[in-house]
Amino acid sequence: MSVWEWQKEKKLAEVKCSNDSVLSANFHPMDSNLILTCGKSHLNFWTIVDNTLTKRQGLFDKHEKPKYVLCIAFAENGDTITGDSSGNMCIWGKGGNRISHAVPGAHEGGIFSLCVLKDGTLVSGGGKDRRVVLWDRDYQQQQELEVPEMFGPVRSLAEGKSDSLFVGTTRNAVLQGSFSGELSPIVQGHMDELWGLDSHPSMEQFVTCGHDKVVHLWDVATHKPLWTKVIEDGARSAGFHPSGSVVALGTVTARWLVLDTETADLVSVHTDGNEIISNVKYSPDGNYLAVGSHDNFIYVYAVTENGKKYSRVGKCTGHSSFVTHLDWSKDSQYIVSNSGDYEILYWNSSNCKQVTNADTVRNLEWASSTCVLGIGVFGIWPDGADGTDINAVCSSHDRKLLATADDFGKVQLFSNPCSQPRAPSYSYGGHSSHVTNVAFLHDDTQLLSTGGKDMSLLQWRVV
Repeated sequence: MSVWEWQKEKKLAEVKCSNDSVLSANFHPMDSNLILTCGKSHLNFWTIVDNTLTKRQGLFDKHEKPKYVLCIAFAENGDTITGDSSGNMCIWGKGGNRISHAVPGAHEGGIFSLCVLKDGTLVSGGGKDRRVVLWDRDYQQQQELEVPEMFGPVRSLAEGKSDSLFVGTTRNAVLQGSFSGELSPIVQGHMDELWGLDSHPSMEQFVTCGHDKVVHLWDVATHKPLWTKVIEDGARSAGFHPSGSVVALGTVTARWLVLDTETADLVSVHTDGNEIISNVKYSPDGNYLAVGSHDNFIYVYAVTENGKKYSRVGKCTGHSSFVTHLDWSKDSQYIVSNSGDYEILYWNSSNCKQVTNADTVRNLEWASSTCVLGIGVFGIWPDGADGTDINAVCSSHDRKLLATADDFGKVQLFSNPCSQPRAPSYSYGGHSSHVTNVAFLHDDTQLLSTGGKDMSLLQWRVV
């Protein structure tokens, strides 16, 4: 643990804190020379004098010693309050290192957050039991709320205006509410890498899916899901039918499924190969679905009954590495695809044969531009880039702009087509990790981007 005078960027003291994991370090609000740390099987009181840190261990005496002390808060009178992995709450008298009062079994399972409110009462948040409990100054339980299971266990608590409370959960949700009412979500999201993204062909909606097995259909204006569905496998790709009535999802287990956009009901499920389905894309006329897989094949299905019925036409074989991106021609006759070894191949969709005659495809118009390799996107690659630095590209529907998602956390905007080496672009930060996908809304007013490790979803206004 190191202590800094942050305004002068000067380190005052440093010490080996513990042999085990440390989960929290807090200054005591009434004594600036007192620091408390907690973690695996310990609570330590540190005093800093003349830039030297000295430690007193918290003594549990007759009380059960927990596996982990998870969180620390401070009462109005200067007492320290801790929550632990056994669900016990302990109060440590000001100035001492012994427990003066304990509330055993305050929660079933760990207590991950404690928050002392302005009026001196205390709120605790449970992991396993998902309860948010209000305690008076004598640590008697007053009221409680339960976080709905779909939002997951409590991880953090904060006091809002008047009697409102904010609750952060393990599933990347933030809920707001009060003990006189109920908790409702104000932020929802994903909790693992996010790759699948597509915008609705005619409405202010878009779909996202990720490795967390969660599918959200989002409303652009409210930034909230219209529906949420949990599926059996982690998802990697998504694509709307041109009618908007159904959406196809590719998973990491070779399974792909089709959901009804209105009800989120499962319409169809298929398995092709035994690898990740990296791409699912309907033809512009809605009569075909192309399914790109990490097994090097593209499976083509005939689509009938407005996206409700599927029958396999064949599979495109010819790539010598996994399929990364694909696009349809405007007339729905041809497919262009990219692979992990940087091939660009063309296919006839009706018989799944590879097109090797350049004249056939030279003047074709493409319905989308999501392939990161091609003459029209040649200029998006910076100097010295390797072929994996750009994860996704898409063109606006008016064909004037190209947006890219890269491994450096940036969303870049280019003119379309982009056929000059090192083409000029605008670069936008916002993601804290690699950007996995980009898509324009149907009317090109906004751009959507999804993040990998940051699991976030950003909406950008196009101006």
